[in-house]
This record gives sequence, C-alpha cells and structure tokens, in this order.
Amino acid sequence: MMRYTLPRDMYYGKGALEQLKHIEGKKAILVLGGGSMKRFGFVDRVVNYLTEAGIETKLFENVEPDPSVETVMKGAEMMREFQPDWIISMGGGSPIDAAKAMWVFYEYPETSFEAIIQPFSFPTLRQKAKFIAIPSTSGTATEVTAFSVITDYAKGIKYPLADFNITPDIAIVDPDLAETMPKTLTAHTGMDALTHAVEAYVSTLNSPFTDPLAIKAIQMVFEYLPASYEGDMSAREQMHYGQCLAGQAFSNALLGIVHSMAHKTGAAFSTGHIPHGCANAIYLPYVIKFNAKTAEKRYAEIARSVGITGTDAECVKALCDKIDAYNANLSIPKTLKEFGVNEAEFKEKVANIAELAVGDACTGSNPRTITPAEMEKLLTATYYGTEVDF
Repeated sequence: MMRYTLPRDMYYGKGALEQLKHIEGKKAILVLGGGSMKRFGFVDRVVNYLTEAGIETKLFENVEPDPSVETVMKGAEMMREFQPDWIISMGGGSPIDAAKAMWVFYEYPETSFEAIIQPFSFPTLRQKAKFIAIPSTSGTATEVTAFSVITDYAKGIKYPLADFNITPDIAIVDPDLAETMPKTLTAHTGMDALTHAVEAYVSTLNSPFTDPLAIKAIQMVFEYLPASYEGDMSAREQMHYGQCLAGQAFSNALLGIVHSMAHKTGAAFSTGHIPHGCANAIYLPYVIKFNAKTAEKRYAEIARSVGITGTDAECVKALCDKIDAYNANLSIPKTLKEFGVNEAEFKEKVANIAELAVGDACTGSNPRTITPAEMEKLLTATYYGTEVDF
C-alpha cells in the first residue's frame, strides 16, 4: 500500500493572499526570511488580513538561507511562549522549511533534532496548531510537500526531514509574491523545480498519481522558465504553478541522488555556500547519465514529452544537452570547479561527502543503486566536467 498526501486546501491565483481574511483562530505566528516580504508590503497585507479575521499575529523574522538548527529552536521557543493556533510562513523555501521544523518542537518540546532525522518518524502534529505556507519563490514547492531541509552548520550537513505530518494544511500560491524574485533566484528555483519533477518521474516510488503532475511540471518549466528569467510576469505566474505541480509529485514519489548530492555539498566547502537550486542544476545531467543504465526508458519518456525524438539513448542524450543549454542560458556553471570550489579542498572532502550522500534520505528512491565509491566518482565527474560512464 502507498500513500498520497497533499494540503487540505490550496488557494491560487493573483490576490489569493486575501483568503487569510477567512481563517478562523485566535493567534498566529508569522515566520519570515530576510525582509523582502516586508519591503514589498506583503507582511502588512498578511497582518491586516489576519486582523480582519480577528487573529492576533506575532512575527518571527530573519530566518537565514538554509535555516539552522539554532534558528528552528529559537522559533519553537517563541511559539511556546505565544501559543499560536496557526503557524503561517511566507517567503522562500527557507522560512517555510524552518517553520515546519519549529512546529514539531512547539508541540513536542521534549523531543530532539536527532529524533526526527529518521524519515517518517515525527510525532503526531496538530495538537496545538495548524500550518499555512505562502511561497514567494517558484522552486522548492515546500508549501505542498512533506519535507523540510535544515542545516547543522557545526557538522556542515543539510538534513532533509521527511514526514507527512509536516505537509501544510493550507497552501496559498499567489503569483504576486513571485514577481519580486531577482534573476539569479528565478534561475536557481526554476531548475530546482525541474529537478523535482524529473526525479519524481524516475523515482522507484513513481505512480499513476504522480506521473502526470511530474510530466506537466517538466513541460511548464521548459516552456516558461526562459521568459520568467527575463522578467515576463505572465511566464513567472505559470512557473509559480508549475513548481507547485512538481512539489505535489515529489512529495509523494520522493526524489533521488541529485538531491542527496545537493544536500551534502551545499554547506560543505569553505569557498562558499552552493545554493540548492544551483547545485541541483549542476548535478542533474550527470545523474541522468548515471541513472540511465537502469532508467533509460523513463528519461526517454520525459524527453519525448518535450518534443525530443529518436531512440531511447538518443532521447536521453538530447535531454541532457537541453538541460545543459538551459543552465548556460541561465548563467549556471557546468561544474563545481567552475562554481569556485577549491580543488584541494574538494579532493580532501569528496570521500566523506560521498559517504554522507549515499546515506541521505533521498538516495533510497533513486532508480539506480549507488555505492560510496561510485558516488565519489560521480561527484568527481561533476567537479571536472568529465563523462559519466560506470
């Protein structure tokens, strides 16, 4: 038996934020990132809508990109003091992911971070609060997923937390918020969405329920991302919906080793953080070539869905070429070396990163099994830009 879980309600379209006027409750905590939502006036709109609904609101601000365990614990402490019956998070993937994890420690203060690292091991939530997610970026789709990614900076490791308990109750997908994204963020989040959909389609847990969502999301990203990147707001709106479809697919089909690699390299190098969507975009063509040994037919189906023709092998190669071309047009580097990761540091750390990546929660649903030695070879290929042939 398999399970398929989505938010209870999704409100979408321009102005969907106004639905907050109709929420029933007493107190809400609003979890936010670095300040863009406040600068663009969306925080005032949310607070005004909630006031109209008779709900007292408190802000938890300045969640950092790739939120830390420490930030999660601070937010949970504020929640325990304020006792909200709604947790609302607005912004990119980081504040929403952080708020999901805060939710656990608000309701279960005695639990530990280590206790929830194991996938699908969370205690039962909604004992004190329900959750509303409002995305401002078009990539992570955390507003509809059972996932949260939290970083332990002391260990240099990103932990993907996974449990259907943290699927939001309500998702508000309002494209007005996505209009504020700068070009680089538009590129990275767009390729993150593509990776979500591709990995969901070839996952060992793909299903008749997730396949149509994944394929439609792939088609929408290839159609709308270039124009969205150049500032076309009608294309930006379609990307906001496409990434949400991808999220619905991967939340239920799960992901693969592109994400395993991104999770374990994002905070690993002293030369600087690798943005999650950028890492996914770099790794995706290399992983397709690795996985094609066992999933060639599925990748060929993806390729044909976007107009590529030929044999299965020809379709897979053309799909990788198409992704490479999109990355180039979006100013995304082809290799970790080009990104700026120091070669000596990469060589020093790659074996350990490979071990951690194989142990990542996303590896289990990858269509081809991988050993730490193979993962090290694959990571090395992504560093130097060499061919994947093993």
